[in-house]
Amino acid sequence: MKKFSRIALGLALAATLSTSIVPASFASTPAITGTASWYGPGFHGRTTANGESYDMYAMTAAHKTLKFGTKVKVTNNENGKSVLVRINDRGPYIGGRVIDLSKSAANAIDMIRPGTAKVTIEVVG
Repeated sequence: MKKFSRIALGLALAATLSTSIVPASFASTPAITGTASWYGPGFHGRTTANGESYDMYAMTAAHKTLKFGTKVKVTNNENGKSVLVRINDRGPYIGGRVIDLSKSAANAIDMIRPGTAKVTIEVVG
């Protein structure tokens, strides 16, 4: 009976931990605000920094330091529209910019025409 109780306790503890703990790297990442830009046709099909082909129709983005595969919510501060993207590239390489969005991601938050927008970036996973 003691063996069964330990197993049940261990399973209950594991279930609780797996649903309630947010990785420290995500929980401690503050929101980032700054200027976003986008990149598209000239880079479509080229190899990104993580080795995959850039697809301007995918919901992806380039960031200077966030780990590849990190998912972030990018909100256009001017209109409140948001998009969820996955980091798969490095950049932007123009000073003062905090993220480069794929063409589709930029389109989702209405920043294609102006080319840049003030945004807030939140790590979500």
